[in-house]
Amino acid sequence: MDWAKIFHLLCVFGWMTSVFAVPRALIYWRREWERLGERGPLADLTMRLYRFSGGLAVIGVVLGLWLAHLWGWPGWTHLKTALVGLLAVHYGWTGRLVFLARRGEFPHSDRWLRVFNEVSVLVFLAILWAVVVKPF
Repeated sequence: MDWAKIFHLLCVFGWMTSVFAVPRALIYWRREWERLGERGPLADLTMRLYRFSGGLAVIGVVLGLWLAHLWGWPGWTHLKTALVGLLAVHYGWTGRLVFLARRGEFPHSDRWLRVFNEVSVLVFLAILWAVVVKPF
């Protein structure tokens, strides 16, 4: 079971890299688009990071659900699962923004993207709190 925890954490860390980095990269992608009038290297890097981390997310979630099942679903795992669901929605929304950016559409301001990015940090902190403190 320790190896499952290690792989779960490894995959989650990889997924969180994308959750935290892609919204910020979209800010710079838009600036690059405005300067070049087309997709540049940052666009390709952002799309690759987003796609790669999707697989890590799936593995991390599956391992997390399996571990929760092995532990008998204590109360804190329900909270963690709900919060991970929120991060998954955030990740999906980020994917929509990447899809729009590929077409040269950037519907949100830099400030909006920064706030959007910070929301994921707050949710991740809540997950860490649930896992470490195990409030119920």
